[in-house]
Amino acid sequence: MKIKHIILAIFTLSLTFSHAQEKDTIANQTVNVIKPYTPTISDAFKIKDNPKLSDSNAVKKKEIKYNIFSIPVASTFTPAKGKAATVERAKAVKLYDNYASLGIGSYTTILGEVYLNHELSRDENIGGYFSHHSSQGGIDDVVLDDNFSKTKLNAYYKKSDRDYTWQVDGGFNLQTYNWYGVPLEYYEANDLDGMDAGQTYNDLYFGGKIDFEDAIVKDASLRFRRFGDNHDSAENRLVAKSSVDVPVQGELINAKVSIDYLGGSFDRDLENISEINYGNVSLGLAPSYQMHQEDLTLDLGVKFVYFNDTEYSDSKFFIYPNIEASYRLVDEILIAYGGLKGDLIQNSYYDFANENPFVSPSLFITPTDQQYKTFVGVKGKLTNSIGYNLKANYTSEKNKAMYTSNPASNDPLTEYQFGNSFNVAYDDVTTFSVAGELNVDFNRNFTLGVKGEFFTYSTDNQSEAWNMPDLTASLFMDYQISEKWFAGSSIFFVGERKDQSMYVDELNELNNTVTTVSLDSYFDINAHVGYKINDQLSVFAKANNIASQNYERWLNFPVQGLQVLAGATYQFDF
Repeated sequence: MKIKHIILAIFTLSLTFSHAQEKDTIANQTVNVIKPYTPTISDAFKIKDNPKLSDSNAVKKKEIKYNIFSIPVASTFTPAKGKAATVERAKAVKLYDNYASLGIGSYTTILGEVYLNHELSRDENIGGYFSHHSSQGGIDDVVLDDNFSKTKLNAYYKKSDRDYTWQVDGGFNLQTYNWYGVPLEYYEANDLDGMDAGQTYNDLYFGGKIDFEDAIVKDASLRFRRFGDNHDSAENRLVAKSSVDVPVQGELINAKVSIDYLGGSFDRDLENISEINYGNVSLGLAPSYQMHQEDLTLDLGVKFVYFNDTEYSDSKFFIYPNIEASYRLVDEILIAYGGLKGDLIQNSYYDFANENPFVSPSLFITPTDQQYKTFVGVKGKLTNSIGYNLKANYTSEKNKAMYTSNPASNDPLTEYQFGNSFNVAYDDVTTFSVAGELNVDFNRNFTLGVKGEFFTYSTDNQSEAWNMPDLTASLFMDYQISEKWFAGSSIFFVGERKDQSMYVDELNELNNTVTTVSLDSYFDINAHVGYKINDQLSVFAKANNIASQNYERWLNFPVQGLQVLAGATYQFDF
């Protein structure tokens, strides 16, 4: 069977091979492939219901608990403790509540100050202040004594409550001067021998103030002052003020109320004929409304003043404008402002003597009617450290007080009738001025301030605006050189002024003379330097009138030349 199969296979293979040998070429054929079916994928969908296992024979999971068997292992490794990084901070400056200062200088000058403040409790404070400044004089070419002294003493008590804070205080001031400004062209040296031209002012005052929180009445104050001299002059003044916020239809109207009483007398007038008495009382009411609208701030107000001259039984009623507005043109860089205001200015012997201590005790006292004062200006900050202010003013005043020299006489009856004292002249004056101010804070250690103002005056009756300067300017500078050293400087400039030099011949009026005198402008340069020994003790040195100008602040009253003073300041707590 096997042999048959083999023979059959060989025969079939030979037939196939012989047929293949007979076909020499393969004909060209075209094959067309037809795609009969294109599959697509249908959209899938999710089963919304989760299958539930309903097999009751499902096996529940058995809770397994793990127990760890700890074996203690001895270790000598000690981790290093971490340390937080520190930021270097400046040492806090210790502030003290009290200080005492004493300085001694040329012209036998003594300058001393003591300020005390003690906290009785969390809301109670008591304190006081004492100062003394004196000099024995020594001005060149002055015949009479030119020494002076100023002593001040003040004490106060302050208490703060939840709804208000109140304070009471009182004090005493004592000042001594000399009428040393005698025009020597009218007198011989022996005419002044042994003459005591001293003047002493004494001032006693007390008062109080209260400030309210969230109340209709914002604050109230009361001040009484008794002022006099050693020539039997006396003056009493009582001033009461209050500020009230009145709600009107959802808006607040602020009203300021004031009562000002003044009464006094001089023992004699300049001609030694009679006594001078004066007195008046004024009642003031000044309502105002403030409006804010974006960059505009507007204060609209008016002031009513009732004035009664108690000496002459004369009453008057005044109405003054009280308007002020400001508008931010360029944020804090440029702010325009302006206003129109007026007031009845109460003049007093105390105010005159503090501005010019060489006035005679024979003055006529009356208030100044400042009809209006209008002003416009721009202010702002050029940078974060530089601020400026430019302003123009125009003021109209009736009975404006100006100082003019009293006449010299060939038969003086008192020590202040040698042409060495000043009277007060009143006139209707209009004043135009232009002022500028620049403040620079380069850093916390250096500050600089410069300001100046130019004036022009127009008078009705007087030939000049007596002793009113045409230009004033000042410069202030403070520099913290280092932690220990500090320094500062100030410069004052006062322009030309006019005054009258008068001589009265009691025997022949034809010899009377009146001359208008121009007082030269002057500048006064001052500087100080100090060294801080420790937190409590520091030493200082001051120099005044460094240019040593013997200028005349008032006619025939030259000042001291270069003045040098050194001293120490000690701060402490109780």
